[in-house]
Amino acid sequence: MDYKEIKKLMDDMGESKLSEIEIEFPDGVKIKIKKDSFEKKLPPIPMHGPQTSIMPLEYGVPYVTNASSVPANIPEKQGNFQGNVVKSPMVGTFYSKSSPTAEPFVKVGSKIKKGDTLCIIEAMKLMNEIESEFDGEVVEILVKDEEMVDYGKPLFVIK
Repeated sequence: MDYKEIKKLMDDMGESKLSEIEIEFPDGVKIKIKKDSFEKKLPPIPMHGPQTSIMPLEYGVPYVTNASSVPANIPEKQGNFQGNVVKSPMVGTFYSKSSPTAEPFVKVGSKIKKGDTLCIIEAMKLMNEIESEFDGEVVEILVKDEEMVDYGKPLFVIK
């Protein structure tokens, strides 16, 4: 396999929904390609204080800006939630189910265990499964299907 073929494979992988692929050719050549998750590429952004905030651009690409330049009329849901809150680990689009015809991963009242899939967040054409950090029951779902979510936005309340 030459460089052009490997480059084409990498480009095709970048455009697909696959996150990892491993190929072994009859001549013994092995190729393994794995996409980095969007979450790993972004440095942590402080959630409190006036230092920084995330602003979405017209085309959905986030950027960090000085908080003093953020318009004051952007609403931000504040809440005192009763239970454990699962927050978005990245900027992206929230999906409650794996496909439009599938059942949601969880509903209000669902009993879940640590590691169960709660939703998918699509970021840069990658589908990232968000898993529960807690055992318990889903008491509130705080976002709607196909809603844009920011880093740190509360998604679920689990008791």
